[in-house]
Amino acid sequence: MVTKAVSKRRYLAAYLPHLSAERIARTGAAPPDTPFALVEKKRGAMRITALSPAALALGLAPGMALADARARVPELPAHPHDRQADAALLAWLADACERYTPMVATKGEAGLILDLTGCGPSFRQKQESRGMEAVLAQESPGFRHDDEAERAIARDLADRLSQQQLTARLAFAATPDTAYALACFAGSNPHDLPVQALALDESVHIALMRAGLRTIGDLAARPRTPLAARFGTELPTMLARLLEEEDVRITPRRKLPPVVAERRFAEPMMTTGPLLGRIAELAGEACDDLRRRGQGGRHFGVALFRVDGHVARLSVETGAPTRTPAAIERLFHERLDALADPLDPGFGYDMLRFAVLHAETLDAKQDGLADRAGDKPDPGPLFDRLAVRFGAESVRRFHPRDHHFPEYAATTRPARAPVPQLAWHRPEPGEPPLRPLTLFDPPQAITVLAEVPDGPPYRFQWKGRQHRVTLAEGPERLAYPWWRHPEGKGPTRDYYRVEDEQGHRFWVFRHGLFGEQDDTPDWYLHGLFA
Repeated sequence: MVTKAVSKRRYLAAYLPHLSAERIARTGAAPPDTPFALVEKKRGAMRITALSPAALALGLAPGMALADARARVPELPAHPHDRQADAALLAWLADACERYTPMVATKGEAGLILDLTGCGPSFRQKQESRGMEAVLAQESPGFRHDDEAERAIARDLADRLSQQQLTARLAFAATPDTAYALACFAGSNPHDLPVQALALDESVHIALMRAGLRTIGDLAARPRTPLAARFGTELPTMLARLLEEEDVRITPRRKLPPVVAERRFAEPMMTTGPLLGRIAELAGEACDDLRRRGQGGRHFGVALFRVDGHVARLSVETGAPTRTPAAIERLFHERLDALADPLDPGFGYDMLRFAVLHAETLDAKQDGLADRAGDKPDPGPLFDRLAVRFGAESVRRFHPRDHHFPEYAATTRPARAPVPQLAWHRPEPGEPPLRPLTLFDPPQAITVLAEVPDGPPYRFQWKGRQHRVTLAEGPERLAYPWWRHPEGKGPTRDYYRVEDEQGHRFWVFRHGLFGEQDDTPDWYLHGLFA
């Protein structure tokens, strides 16, 4: 979305000029203060794509053939350039930067952009200990509060990147493009930036310099229409972005949650026990916000920021909207207990963020003065706890399905899935059920003696035991679906509900009809009534 730049928006850009080479040094594959190159095969030759700072100081440059570089620097070490590893490291850094703001985006192959609008006071003030020293030293009494907070964030980020053995250039601006350009070219004023900051095609940059237009200030002093006619329509657009006349908002790597609560710790936490207490506190704050909104959460997440930059993420879901802190804390307790690999606190967690990732409307309901006897207990909390421990797909419940064959008349769905409109058949009060509670799969063969061939059983044998039938009801005839049988017709089932002398009730059926097939129809026991 493109909007007119608003002066109150603040972006922090971080450019890591030696990301690829420093990644190699971090792994120990090469000493950081020695010359080495990263190479790729292009057009049949090995070409340099990145260099260590020591190699750059020797006059080498990306794009050179490896053979030419080794002619200047004999025995120059070369490593394959793994761009996927670069992207993974940049993504890891972006996750770590979410300690400052949830609005973090990557830029190119070695850039990060943070939207810090409104985050400065939060970074300074949301400290757990009231007596904690401010992150920023008082360099000048003329700094505004926001300036101090921004400098505090920039200094903290620079320190953390330095601890990771990464070189970074940082810059603030009112638009992300301006901030990134200032960081890339180590500038302080957009007008002083070279035309390469426009990030256009290299041929456009060369044409501009041939015309004597070498800086953004040279272009800013000229009418835009002639520039577009001569150098392309993209130039005025990029120029407006660099001059903070247009703001193309960043797209955060993660969807912004509707409700967020966080806590920073003066002393890093080393165990999960105190963390659960903090999660409960933040859940209470988030639930208060949800209550004011008239909403309940369905998906909750916790981000645990470690001192060394690692971020651990946990999430839980509920089958129905909720804003009960105790229930949410209990679900996270179950999640921690169910982890195959326990959390590794390293040197400790110094920040915790609780987020409501998905919320829905939850109307308030007034409880009566006394419990209503007809109310059934809500199994939702039990389903939620089981789903956290075993997985949502592993916790299932039976639902009816519109099918006249009993083995297909029910299906299982995740317990927290919406209940289908089709309901179970309920007999009238005093009437016996039409279907048994227990079904055998497959039906069990029985030996039957009947008074008439197509009548109900008079006596049957099941598992070596004889049962004399005293009461029988039926038949209930079920025809096999003709479209599923190769001959267009399948065996018919005649079901009987029978009761023996001991009062045991059985559900039996005759598979086939006399005269419909050559063999004598078989009998099966399909279920037991309670």
